[in-house]
Amino acid sequence: MTLGKFLLNTDNSAAQLCIRLGLGVVMLPHGAQKLLGWFGGPGWSKTIEIFAGLGFPPWSTTLLILLESVGALLLIAGFLTRIMAAGFLTSMSICMFMNHVQNGFFMNWFGNQKGEGFEYHLLVFGIVIALIIKGGGRFSLDRALSREGD
Repeated sequence: MTLGKFLLNTDNSAAQLCIRLGLGVVMLPHGAQKLLGWFGGPGWSKTIEIFAGLGFPPWSTTLLILLESVGALLLIAGFLTRIMAAGFLTSMSICMFMNHVQNGFFMNWFGNQKGEGFEYHLLVFGIVIALIIKGGGRFSLDRALSREGD
């Protein structure tokens, strides 16, 4: 099996469809905040500036913005699902270790801790690992493309 065939190979799983859509729909607004300034976000230039202040070079912030916006759309469509999932695994790992581990496990539901914990990140890890293992599932472009060669 070629690498390209492996990356696109998936079954007709409705479960994979559900988790793919769920993650894509959750991540897309985060990308829109960074890319377009929607939903109260800073937009492209300000995001680059904010992340530079955290020590990130512009190229890495550009990759994050593209992953969370264009990559979320690709994930929703089920195109290059494994690659997009690996990108989200990487970005969420960096985010978790830089901003959330020090706040403990739980999210700040009651406003009694310094910041948000890392429980959400663990849920995303479970989702992306399932997508990396099984692919995009039903109604994915990956499935349509991988079946063309059959």
